[in-house]
Amino acid sequence: MIKQNKTVILLVVSLFLIFVGSFIAYQSNSSGGDVDVSRVDFETERGTLSGLLYKPDGSDDNPRPTIVTTHGYLNSGEMQAPQAIEMSKRGYVVLALDQYDHGHSIGTMEKPIPFFSFWPNSIYDAVNFMYEQDYVLKDEEGNGLIAVSGHSMGGFSSTHAVIMDEMFYEESGFRKIDSYLTMGSDYQWIYALEYELDDIANSYGPRTAGKIAGIYDEFFFNPEAAAAGQSVVKKDYISTEEAQVFLGNPESPTAGEFYEVDGGSRTIYQPEEIHPWNHFSMATTEHVIDFYDEAFSEYGDLVTIGESGQSWMYKEWFSFVALIGFFMLFVPVIKLLTRVPFLSNVIVEQPKALPTPKTDGEKVANLILVLFGAFFPALLFTSFYSADETGMRIITQVNIILMAVTLISLIYSVLRSMNKNLRNASLFLFILSFIQFFVLQNQSPLIDVNELLGAPTGNPIVYWAINVALITLMVMVVNHFVSKLPKGGSINNYGIKVNVKSILAAFVIAVMAISIGYAVLYLIDIIFKTDFRLWTFAVKTFEIHHLIALLKYSPLFFVYYFVVGLSVNMNTASERFDGIKGYLMAIFMFIGGLFFYLAYHYGLLFVTGVAGYPGESLSSIVMIGLVPVLFIAAIFNRYFFKLTGNVFLAAFLNSILMTMIMLANTALYSIL
Repeated sequence: MIKQNKTVILLVVSLFLIFVGSFIAYQSNSSGGDVDVSRVDFETERGTLSGLLYKPDGSDDNPRPTIVTTHGYLNSGEMQAPQAIEMSKRGYVVLALDQYDHGHSIGTMEKPIPFFSFWPNSIYDAVNFMYEQDYVLKDEEGNGLIAVSGHSMGGFSSTHAVIMDEMFYEESGFRKIDSYLTMGSDYQWIYALEYELDDIANSYGPRTAGKIAGIYDEFFFNPEAAAAGQSVVKKDYISTEEAQVFLGNPESPTAGEFYEVDGGSRTIYQPEEIHPWNHFSMATTEHVIDFYDEAFSEYGDLVTIGESGQSWMYKEWFSFVALIGFFMLFVPVIKLLTRVPFLSNVIVEQPKALPTPKTDGEKVANLILVLFGAFFPALLFTSFYSADETGMRIITQVNIILMAVTLISLIYSVLRSMNKNLRNASLFLFILSFIQFFVLQNQSPLIDVNELLGAPTGNPIVYWAINVALITLMVMVVNHFVSKLPKGGSINNYGIKVNVKSILAAFVIAVMAISIGYAVLYLIDIIFKTDFRLWTFAVKTFEIHHLIALLKYSPLFFVYYFVVGLSVNMNTASERFDGIKGYLMAIFMFIGGLFFYLAYHYGLLFVTGVAGYPGESLSSIVMIGLVPVLFIAAIFNRYFFKLTGNVFLAAFLNSILMTMIMLANTALYSIL
């Protein structure tokens, strides 16, 4: 009875955190109810665009200057919340846009190269839609009082929108775009569309234009470093030719100052930030406010000019409170589900711990295995994710040697009728190394976006995860036959010998719990128009094509979560890892190496101006998002194993839940 009461109390606390956190986040997002926030969807000739529309009270009767702002590669419109909140509360209409095949938007155009289908037309298609709305201000000549803004890939889209709008002006005599502000993007990918520097700079015309260029940005603002493939270095964008031309070639330009060019004003801001930090920065948001104060200074009767206070962070912090409540919710929900007839089959006898190391030598060897298991996923991340040529060559060579050695050992043990343990170990290792050889030889086909697996970032992550699972399994096989089996360890100690009912019950519970969690999320979305998030890590609502993709990706990720989860459980099963020690060890084994990788990588960048891995830009940012996912997965893995003794429950839960979180919060090439 006491346990049941605790479960109900935890359920109530979880829901309280979700609803109270979401309510306060809504209050910040809507500026205390003074701004109506709604999701809009509209058709274009290239598909369907979606976004969050922020409309201040009175804008229907009194049109306002408008901002169309969008996110970067792999993200969604919610990442522009600081800009959307701060500018809408100052009286601007704001559309926080999902670009094609991101968030809730779907592109139906031809996509021979998906990246170049996402962004070239997203912003301008949205501008064309917004220009026709009655709440968007136009001047007497029909020029739209619309600003375009975007981060990273959204910056490319904004730049291209201005170029297309200037072409439109040459034909029509009026402009739809009044001003332009980018964050974390230069012209690197605009050049790929065959535009020249002068053509781009001249397209701004009399518009107010600005750029936010973080000096520690992983991608842009240093053409020489980018050309050398070593872009993660400290930058001084304002000193480059591109920036000089943008500013009209002034003598000794200063960051943050406006320069008159072609009848308009232009500026460059240089905060001390990395690429993703622009989304979560009071400094960058202050630059945004400063820029729009300048761009729309003549419209002080419609929008607030000169107000410096910021409140967007309350939305972020209380969305984080709701995020905590969301993950807490799975504990009482699953505990209650385990009491349902049939589903109670998920509870099985806790497997006995494997024999623990006794001698100093065994303890040292075990420590080495634990450290290897924690660090090799990070050390090999760039090889598997970024297809690093040197790393892949070394891994392949080791794999071939392992195949040869285990094949020779297998043949020798069979011909000599030697110990069956040697034969079995050799057989298992040969099969695993052969599978990995196939995976290694097909890196490009497995990583490249295709009609089956359409997440450009999900593919290299799942490729990394499968390789990590294979290597982990090889280590477990060696450890079992060399160390555990001679001391009486058996397959029963791993908890994988359970009946079909227990496995099926685990799967059904995982699906039901996730369905309940997302039902709460959808309810929050309907009521408050917020999701659960902190910075780049978010639990978002999804579309049907995300669900279809989930069916394809989650079985692949199940391999990772099952094998790594099994390894962690077996290394934390002894009494010395009871309580918090077990959770700390589980977390360390899941993310310890990744954490130290990031500390080394970014620590050197901030101290020396050159990152630990200067060629790893996107992969390091992806790793930042991977850490909280695996942190939560580690806790779920240990908790639900200790709760039920079932090694399948957490694997099903993590593989389905974490995969959906990834798919809904990244780019997904849609063929619908």
